[in-house]
Amino acid sequence: MATAQQDKSLKGKDWIRESYIEQQTGVWPKDGKHILAQYDDEDIIVYQAYSRGIGSYAIEHQKFGGPLFSYSRMSWIKTNFLWMMYRSGWGSKENQEMVLAVRISRNGFDTILSHALTGHDEKLLGKGQSPVRLQWDPDHHPDGSALSRRAIQLGLRNDILARYGDEWTTDITDISDFVHDQYQANVISRQWDKLLVPRERVYHVTNEEIAKQIKLID
Repeated sequence: MATAQQDKSLKGKDWIRESYIEQQTGVWPKDGKHILAQYDDEDIIVYQAYSRGIGSYAIEHQKFGGPLFSYSRMSWIKTNFLWMMYRSGWGSKENQEMVLAVRISRNGFDTILSHALTGHDEKLLGKGQSPVRLQWDPDHHPDGSALSRRAIQLGLRNDILARYGDEWTTDITDISDFVHDQYQANVISRQWDKLLVPRERVYHVTNEEIAKQIKLID
């Protein structure tokens, strides 16, 4: 088994990278809906990609804001690194050049989940817009092809976005160099056995009502 790599840049805690192929073939579920994430007892890491103007402000101030960031617009977070790579083209798409690893409190993340509704359920319940929009999308192979497994993404707005951007965020780290290095060294050449990605495991939602609400269980 490949040796895990660790980087203490995230709030002084280890950000663990492991072999993609070993996780994909031996650890991660093959299908179904799963929240895959790197987390510990206190925090969970989510990913976002922004323009350099927004990203640089977030790194400098360790919170989201500044003249280019709008709290009046929905902002999407993803727990799954490879979904973020698909969405941002490995940090190559316009205004997604800066890939951020955002460490937030587990309490904050669980609060986000407790408010999450799909667009269909918003209409069905007739309560207006939820502060958190839920989507289950196909997870993706590093080459961009879709998988049977579903990955979660969460659109934050209003008070929940404000709390995420300031209150719940404990560390914001620029991981763009790691993303670009892995893409250049291993993704372009399709050397999947050499590719490193963050260590991710299934995040278990223990509250049955929330698990049903976000469609993890029937």
